[in-house]
Amino acid sequence: MKNSTIKLATLLFAAALSLNACKEAFLEQPAVGSLSEDVLATEAGVNGLLLGAYGALDGSAIGFDPWVTTPMNWIFGDVAGADAHKGAVGGDQSSINGVANFSIDASNGILNAKWTAGYEGITRTNDVLKVLEQVPEGQIDGATAQRVSAEARFLRAHYYFELRKIFGNIPWIDEQTTELRQPNQEAVWPKIEEDFRYAFDNLPALQTQLGRVNKWAAAAYLGKTYLYQSKYLEAKAIFDQVITEGHTADGQPYGLVDEFYKVFYAEWKNHRESVFAVQMAVNDGTNDITNANNGNMLNFPFYSPFRCCGFYQPTQDLVNSFKTDATTGLPELTNYNQNPVKNDMRIAADAPFTPYTGPLDPRLDWTVGRRGVPYLDWGHHPGVAWLRDQAYGGPYNSKKNIYWQATQEQYADQSSWAPGTANNVMIIRFADVLLMAAEAEAEAGSLEKAQSYVNLIRARAANPSGWLHAYADAKNPLDGFSNTPAANYRIGEYPAGTFAGWGKARAKAAIHFERRIELAMEGHRFFDLVRWGDAEQTLNDFFAYESAITTDISDGHFQSNKNEYFPIPQIQIDRSIDASGNATLIQNPGYN
Repeated sequence: MKNSTIKLATLLFAAALSLNACKEAFLEQPAVGSLSEDVLATEAGVNGLLLGAYGALDGSAIGFDPWVTTPMNWIFGDVAGADAHKGAVGGDQSSINGVANFSIDASNGILNAKWTAGYEGITRTNDVLKVLEQVPEGQIDGATAQRVSAEARFLRAHYYFELRKIFGNIPWIDEQTTELRQPNQEAVWPKIEEDFRYAFDNLPALQTQLGRVNKWAAAAYLGKTYLYQSKYLEAKAIFDQVITEGHTADGQPYGLVDEFYKVFYAEWKNHRESVFAVQMAVNDGTNDITNANNGNMLNFPFYSPFRCCGFYQPTQDLVNSFKTDATTGLPELTNYNQNPVKNDMRIAADAPFTPYTGPLDPRLDWTVGRRGVPYLDWGHHPGVAWLRDQAYGGPYNSKKNIYWQATQEQYADQSSWAPGTANNVMIIRFADVLLMAAEAEAEAGSLEKAQSYVNLIRARAANPSGWLHAYADAKNPLDGFSNTPAANYRIGEYPAGTFAGWGKARAKAAIHFERRIELAMEGHRFFDLVRWGDAEQTLNDFFAYESAITTDISDGHFQSNKNEYFPIPQIQIDRSIDASGNATLIQNPGYN
């Protein structure tokens, strides 16, 4: 069907044999219940394997904790990036603590989980390409073969991109690789580029199913790949095309959704801002939440209607970044932690509390749950009553991942001990594209154009119909919202000529700041800081500031030329030892 959404479940083909697995003789015997290559070498077989390659996007098919392997990267992107505390209590999921304070070592199991999830996806894409070559002539038409190949190479590039930005030095294995012990000291960016370029050149602009990638998703990801390598001219050129010509797989021209909050929730998903998203579905008959955004299952307020589990708590540092100037509505780029947004730390749930009354960017209250402010339609956030250990993780809860009370029967899944949701995980959305394009323009183009892209983002945020409003009846949130904003929202665009007058360095700082507040709690922050070269200063300043508020990161410290990447899992290094006793994989600097 033209508008059906591709179902990213673990199907028979998704669980099919890993065709490039270990080569020991006893493992070369056919696995019971698996399908051989000659059986799969049909159009139906190849398409089934491709569905399996899509199915690995959510990271749930390999038996590790889904909150570690989720493509949303809330641990590696936001907990590591000063936007979020691990949250909950210190002893729960304590392996994440090493990410939060950069004390992690190669034996930590979450590293192997993330590594394995990435290479599982790569193996599945390689299986598609390998078997596609074996389909007898005449059994699959050229256009279908080209599409399948391009989708598989897009997905392979995505999985490699994820591994590259987390681990840095990674081995490249493709459908032609026969010796799986490959070194991790060779450049993989050119190969990632090649796959995305192939996908851009060979994918159709329109797809028959939502969730399948199209040529414009590949173009956006190619631009992102250029940006990560500081290839600004190339990035600018491809982003120009995406912005002026690009559209979704079902033909919607790319653009910003009019109301900021509608970007995130299942009621409005697969909108014109969705460039590449991992599709999620609830109550699908499996009686579990594997397909229902289970990577976020820990990230709901505790002691609440959501039951579990109190992780992923926004930081005070992040909240303060949403302060704005009372006159201009512009952000405080350098001194945002002065005069912080008021919180309710150490204030009992039944004690009086008045929320902060200063001017704020309205995106704050669609990003962070804070006391006294409507938590979607679930009532006012009650503060410490929804927190497991306020002193440890702070006073806030995440919000972009939450489902609405009024539509929970349709978009939430209670099949497990923690909730699932139908909210897609957006890997790239159009606001992200605009901000990446603004970076490229600032580096290799026009500061005026860079400012225009940032102002498009801010103009959307300034749309009052997209602001959070107070309840019409505070005692009955399901009665809806009033016309009164929930807080003192004040946001403005940069006046004409501002970036040009400031010059390149300050204009870039404004673009970087805008990325933080627009994309907050979406898994990008740490990787942005690393590629900008800002990680050491920003994160150590954060540790100094935030450790006076919470107890969880008091020993946090970022070490330059080490912590930009996480250690290669020791178990993978051990498995790479050859017959001579030498490890093929080399540990990242600083972790030996």
